[in-house]
Amino acid sequence: MNKLLTALLMSVVFSVASFAAHAKTAQQEKMGACNKEAASKTLKGDERKSFMKSCLSAKPEAAATPATPAAAATPQNAMTTCNKAATGKKGDERKAYMSSCLKAKGPENMK
Repeated sequence: MNKLLTALLMSVVFSVASFAAHAKTAQQEKMGACNKEAASKTLKGDERKSFMKSCLSAKPEAAATPATPAAAATPQNAMTTCNKAATGKKGDERKAYMSSCLKAKGPENMK
């Protein structure tokens, strides 16, 4: 009975270890996504190398428009969201809009 229980326990341990070994890391997932994108663009040679380098070194993209005001609280996020919201505005109109938007820390906080 002990041998049967030990064998069963060992098989569970090995199956869990096998599953853990086959799980992809975040970097492997990113590599797969970059490869698919490069293939869809039919890139080859140095062009593909350059694309893969920039794709793999890129940080994950944040949501285009933050769902909560707290998400735009950092100056970088506020600048990005305000810049996207100011598309089409030019000159003094854009300057005034960007100023008020950045003071409000994002377009969703403006009145």
